[in-house]
Amino acid sequence: MPKDDHTLTPNMLLRAYAAGVFPMSDHRDDPDIFWVDPDLRGILPLDGFHMSRSLRRTILNTSFEARFNTDFGAVVSGCADRPDTWISQRIFDLYIALFDMGFAHSQEIWDGQTLVGGVYGVGLGAAFFGESMFSTRTDASKMALAFLVDRLNLTGFRLFDTQFLTPHLASLGGREISRSDYHAMLEAALRQPADIMALAAPQTAYDVVQRNTQTS
Repeated sequence: MPKDDHTLTPNMLLRAYAAGVFPMSDHRDDPDIFWVDPDLRGILPLDGFHMSRSLRRTILNTSFEARFNTDFGAVVSGCADRPDTWISQRIFDLYIALFDMGFAHSQEIWDGQTLVGGVYGVGLGAAFFGESMFSTRTDASKMALAFLVDRLNLTGFRLFDTQFLTPHLASLGGREISRSDYHAMLEAALRQPADIMALAAPQTAYDVVQRNTQTS
């Protein structure tokens, strides 16, 4: 996909998501951004998240705490903290701007005051575009996804776009669909309202596990 002309704004980025494309850079020091619309798109069906028995035990018995939107910048930094990353400083700044605008969100896993895992992405209509995740403790990113999927189900979302399908996501129920099927799903999701902040009650570990058991 072509690279941009260095005039990308947060609003232009939102329009790109609505058109079904997402941004990447070649490496952390690359000032350029290019656009991706893959032939096969990864999605995580919101009614098909696979919570293994071991993950259920972790969620129910761990001392980790799930939090939402309490340190968005730290989650993005955690996702970029690897030898090879597409999250350049320019991309980081754009997502911080989207968070400030209320469009970007982070699901976080904390061990006391230490952030040990998380996932972040962008919400538009009833579509959530997952961008990246990280983990420094066993099952922390899986736990983050479990709480995020539960929140998306509770607040009216219809599509969880994961961009690509990795073995990690496949083990959690992720699958690939064609570009045309993805764009049809995206168009339908963008027509539906959803509010990721509109939870009637706080999520508890027990309720997240129980609701997953009922829907999977």
